[in-house]
Amino acid sequence: MMGGACSRSNEDFRTVKKWYAVYTHAKWEKKVASLFTRKNIENYCPLNKVLRQWSDRKKVVYEPLFTCYVFARISDKERLSVLQTDGVLNYVSWKGKPAVIRDSEIELIKKFLLEYSSVRLEKIDIDVDDTVRIKCGLFMEQEGKVIEVLGKTVRVSLPSLGYVMLAEIPKSHVEVINNKSRSRGDC
Repeated sequence: MMGGACSRSNEDFRTVKKWYAVYTHAKWEKKVASLFTRKNIENYCPLNKVLRQWSDRKKVVYEPLFTCYVFARISDKERLSVLQTDGVLNYVSWKGKPAVIRDSEIELIKKFLLEYSSVRLEKIDIDVDDTVRIKCGLFMEQEGKVIEVLGKTVRVSLPSLGYVMLAEIPKSHVEVINNKSRSRGDC
């Protein structure tokens, strides 16, 4: 039989689910996630555990990690339904098309938030630097690119979103696999 496993119909591709980020109205992230759930749309609204200080007390609150973003895992057939949800403004786009977020990046966000609280985000342009492997801890054996090292702060890149998550990881827990600056002949 010619083509067998390689021949998939258009309908098959329309039902494949991928992660997308959608823009929401300000302060609507949790509400949009709830509305997606009611519509049976798989979603993820990463919540950051933060200790807030008021004049009379301290309280742990859960705030959206990405302001004005919610992630939806949908097929092409569900794209319109997402846009028709109250609070959704549009898809986050890359080169004029909705940007697909890798499953591995969603999993990395989930793991990161399980391990750390009071996570900060910084908008960055992705630069290639040393390739490293983490030797112990939650991300043991994971490889990545070093964006910047400030004391004990290590930045973990999420390239399709253009963000980094910051956490303090001892330098002794990271080993350099490929040092780009030395291989270029820099001093």
